[in-house]
Amino acid sequence: MARPEMIASGPGSRALVVDIVRSSGPISRVELTQATGLTQPSISNIVRHLLETGVLRESGRVASTGGKPRTLLEINPTALYAVGIQLGFEAMTFVAAGAGGGTVARQLVDGAAVAEPQDVVERLAAQFASFIDIAGISVDTIAGVGVVVPGPLSPAGGTMFRSPTLRRWEGFPLLERLAALLPVPVLLDNDAAAAAVGEFWTRRIARTETFATVYMGTGIGAGVVLDGALLRGSSSNAAELGHMTIDADGVACSCGNVGCVERYAAPAAVLSDAGTAPRRFAGLGLEFTEHTTGSDFDRLARAAVNGHEAARGLLEHSADRLAAAVVSFNNVFDLDSIVLAGPSFAIAGSMYARAARARIEQTSFARQAHGTTIEIAANPRDSAAIGAAALVLQSSVAPGHGPALHP
Repeated sequence: MARPEMIASGPGSRALVVDIVRSSGPISRVELTQATGLTQPSISNIVRHLLETGVLRESGRVASTGGKPRTLLEINPTALYAVGIQLGFEAMTFVAAGAGGGTVARQLVDGAAVAEPQDVVERLAAQFASFIDIAGISVDTIAGVGVVVPGPLSPAGGTMFRSPTLRRWEGFPLLERLAALLPVPVLLDNDAAAAAVGEFWTRRIARTETFATVYMGTGIGAGVVLDGALLRGSSSNAAELGHMTIDADGVACSCGNVGCVERYAAPAAVLSDAGTAPRRFAGLGLEFTEHTTGSDFDRLARAAVNGHEAARGLLEHSADRLAAAVVSFNNVFDLDSIVLAGPSFAIAGSMYARAARARIEQTSFARQAHGTTIEIAANPRDSAAIGAAALVLQSSVAPGHGPALHP
């Protein structure tokens, strides 16, 4: 029979220790014992293992109230690296992050567009080799590659089963094909879910917080982190905020539902409204094609921020519709904080944050018990790619939290 300290030193306990060191910064073994509730021998075993593997490092000492000075521990940012890839129609983003979550390299390349998936996968593999070479990162120090995509996934098959933009990829064995070409393990996840883990990891959010991101690219999604782990649901497709109904008698959605917030607030819906009166937006360079949704929305958002009345009206309506869904989302999960992430918040995110704050302050169910902070991601365009790298790091240094890497 296993001894108690051996059980307590398992993956779940290691994940707990890593999470606390990550969110607290330099911390002593005594403080870790108090914070985790684990025994002192268990903490000693876990810390020894994490020091030996390079995940943690000692970072100096502080005076003790009695006895010898306490040695502080922190995440070793150079222990290992992870690469995150955001697969998109118009562009693909590569980022490399150290164990602490900080971005050390970034590259933007042409998107998948309408090319054959296999051709794109081969391009991704070649780009990976070039990317780490330019960044000066040895492949031996890379824990893995995380690839994130829009739309719902089939985790067991490593495929997308529906995508608003990458329709050729539906059913394509992306995980299997990419893993066959890369020299490191690979994982596949949803962009919105990954963004939640990325923000949780890089912001050093405590595992005691109930935290979420609302993600808007060409569509709308969300991710929720509870007790340091992403809430996945039965099929790893939890928190599909974009398909929350805000009008029971509303517009039909491609998902099979009606009145989904995505049909009222997402970039495609906003541009569809703009297309009904194109003269009001003449001179903004809008192309009104499904291939230019992201760039068209950027132009519209920039015009709105710069005082274009018609553009501002459209974005305010979008922000109001999304805020209505965010209130219901918040009521379900009773959140401490929400971060708005994704490329469509990059320019006019403040309009969306302001609308969501106002709605939550006025109508959130638990508003008298506690507040819910709403912030914009520090780098909304790269949130999903950073999250993809964070998923790899979490799976590697805090096993038991993240999805399994495909060897």
